[in-house]
Amino acid sequence: MPSTTRRFPTVATSPPSPRRKFLGRLSLPERRFVADALRTETVGGVLLLVATIIALTWANIPAISSSFESVRSFHIGPAALGLDLSLQHWAADGLLAIFFFVAGIELKRELVAGDLSDAKAAALPVIAAVCGMAVPALVYVLVNTVGGGSLGGWAVPTATDIAFALAVLAVIGTSLPSALRAFLLTLAVVDDLFAILIIAVFFTSEINFLALAGAVAGLVLFWFLLRLGVRGWYVYVPLALVIWGLMYNSGVHSTIAGVAMGLMLRCTRKEGEEHSPGEHIEHLVRPISAGLAVPLFALFSAGVSLSDESIAQVFTRPETLGVVLGLVVGKTVGIFGGTWLAARFTKAELNEDLAWPDVLAVASLAGIGFTVSLLIGELAFAGDPVLTDEVKAAVLIGSLIAAIIASVMLKLRNRKYRALTEAEERDEDLDGIPDIYEQDNPAYHLRMAKIYEEKAAEHRRKAAAAAAAAREPADEPTGEPAGGSSTGADRPA
Repeated sequence: MPSTTRRFPTVATSPPSPRRKFLGRLSLPERRFVADALRTETVGGVLLLVATIIALTWANIPAISSSFESVRSFHIGPAALGLDLSLQHWAADGLLAIFFFVAGIELKRELVAGDLSDAKAAALPVIAAVCGMAVPALVYVLVNTVGGGSLGGWAVPTATDIAFALAVLAVIGTSLPSALRAFLLTLAVVDDLFAILIIAVFFTSEINFLALAGAVAGLVLFWFLLRLGVRGWYVYVPLALVIWGLMYNSGVHSTIAGVAMGLMLRCTRKEGEEHSPGEHIEHLVRPISAGLAVPLFALFSAGVSLSDESIAQVFTRPETLGVVLGLVVGKTVGIFGGTWLAARFTKAELNEDLAWPDVLAVASLAGIGFTVSLLIGELAFAGDPVLTDEVKAAVLIGSLIAAIIASVMLKLRNRKYRALTEAEERDEDLDGIPDIYEQDNPAYHLRMAKIYEEKAAEHRRKAAAAAAAAREPADEPTGEPAGGSSTGADRPA
């Protein structure tokens, strides 16, 4: 009798794809780039900290405070070209163009070769950065709406200063794992992008279209020369100065010229290239930006009065209180909240070596908003020098509070960070590649096997030598009677 058992078709099921890791291990080239970039920024951050201390000391000692104002308001430059500027303006409009030039290169590289080149990988840091700018602005608006203050400074607490944050890490002696450092760097890059847009859109009043057309023509020529492969600093530096001067006279903030030129550089490597032109130029210019341009800007911009009355004013005036709360509360809540929500909805898993308190600590560290915050503060309240100085004081105090809170949280996890960093840097086979990146390389394991075999053989030789040395005294005559003394007989064997 034929079987009546019904056979159902077998449905092939594919194994579930692994969930994407958030703050996972960087690729080796990315790790090396981040380490090199942040090493320079850390040195620059320390110089920035020193320049800030000098500026505050200079501005708050009565005997020399008048000379500080005289120096930074000293005018120099060709008036016929519309460039008869004070030293403070030269630092803000000229030197910071170098800073934003490097920021433009960083952004271009992130978009074409870094974390932002992959839409899925970029989603988390971009959402975190956007929330980390939107929430501080919202905090500022709420405080000033309730307190009846000016809404013009809404953008002041939105920026993160990566150099100052790294200087804090250097001072407290904390070594963040590369994934957290890269996350902080990506946050700062996206911050810089939106800061550029804010400056261009909201702080441009009257436009000189003739000068702007000249600047655009210069940028087109700059791009055309790059595409032709023309080389030589003597071509590009004079052209960059002309573009900057035209942009300044156009009414658009001159730092936009720096960003535009940075974005035009090629940041992808061709066959046979060790570094792309953008990476090479960034390597040359970053030390000038971090070690000279930004510290000089801080020297001329951070010198504000910090008397008891002015400090009290920071916590009572809505504009300044909004800045402090925006940096300390808004940044932390925005970055951490945006990261947590993005990870939840994208189903990304946090790296098992890290925990959410680590993200909270980095979010708090991002509340250090110095260079760009000071610049936006100057632009937002340009017609009120007293309020400008008070807002600058609020930026300093808010950044200090954020730094203290972040330092405490990071110190609590410092032992874990040190262990992770040592594991990332360990290179037992001395081939120049950290061992953690070679776990799937058979040649690495063969090299390690040989190393351990040689170590084992060496230890066996040492064990044999030690055993032989231990037997020698027993073989030597003791010089005592065969029966031994009564005292020796009482000794343990």
